[in-house]
Amino acid sequence: MHLEGSCHCGAVTFSLTSAHPYPYQRCYCSICRKTQGGGGYAINLGGDAASLKIQGRKHISIYHAKMKEAGEKRAHRSTAERHFCSQCGSGLWLFSPEWPELIHPFASAIDTPLPVPPEHTHLMLGSKASWVEVDAKPKDKQFAVYPEESIAQWHERLGLVK
Repeated sequence: MHLEGSCHCGAVTFSLTSAHPYPYQRCYCSICRKTQGGGGYAINLGGDAASLKIQGRKHISIYHAKMKEAGEKRAHRSTAERHFCSQCGSGLWLFSPEWPELIHPFASAIDTPLPVPPEHTHLMLGSKASWVEVDAKPKDKQFAVYPEESIAQWHERLGLVK
């Protein structure tokens, strides 16, 4: 599926192809909550990094989250790159050098109508904010941390590869 995306102010537009465009995965970690806003979670899609085309690249900044694991005294810098518009602050996509073939655009930045998922996966519930109510439906799955099922595997299990 061809996806078009942009920031709020229009300084950055981008496009890419995605075989995994269903916005099903709701991440409640503090990084997603604080950098994306919204309902206390962010939703990432799966996209083909080689297909990414960007206009307004000069307006993109990158944030590497500071991560502190339980028992650690010092935080370390995440290798994942959260790309956002330096003009309006809109989150655009995440890139991790651990999976260089993938781009994870934030569903909130996608302008193309996305398909409605038949179920959701709520993850990182162990770090969600106390004020957030999880709106889980009967088919939804919930995880304190990360599920073992990847974005691609979820799409394949449900026969939703585009």
